[in-house]
Amino acid sequence: MEGVSKATLKAVALVTGDTNVRGFLHFTQIPNGITHVQGKITGLSPGLHGFHIHALGDTTNGCNSTGPHFNPLKKDHGAPSDGERHAGDLGNIIAGPDGVAEVSIKDWQIPLSGQHSILGRAVVVHADPDDLGKGGHELSKTTGNAGARVGCGIIGLQSSV
Repeated sequence: MEGVSKATLKAVALVTGDTNVRGFLHFTQIPNGITHVQGKITGLSPGLHGFHIHALGDTTNGCNSTGPHFNPLKKDHGAPSDGERHAGDLGNIIAGPDGVAEVSIKDWQIPLSGQHSILGRAVVVHADPDDLGKGGHELSKTTGNAGARVGCGIIGLQSSV
């Protein structure tokens, strides 16, 4: 995608999953490199849910075939604000009592172009909170011990029309 680095890039993911989990996410990368993720996911249990970009855009076995967290720099799992984190570690989203999570996240490590682009990868919502690599559980440094994958969607370029 040469020549588009100065433009605002847009992508979208339609999230589907367990029972009633449904939603949409818009990804907007502005020219300074920050990508803003905005949208809404419904059908979640109230509370915190791990929220990550996974390495693969493969949903042939539902959300289970999306692979591990997107981690091109081979780091340990962490919080979005940590220096040591997977590029795909976006922390937690919060579902209210109605099961709806309004998503608004800005991050530098999830570009829509270049060597570490997230296009064609999957966004995944987990059943449980992400412990941000600090939980002391055997899965803390790899998955944040965020539990089952309850919803996911493949990130694709958004139409400019």
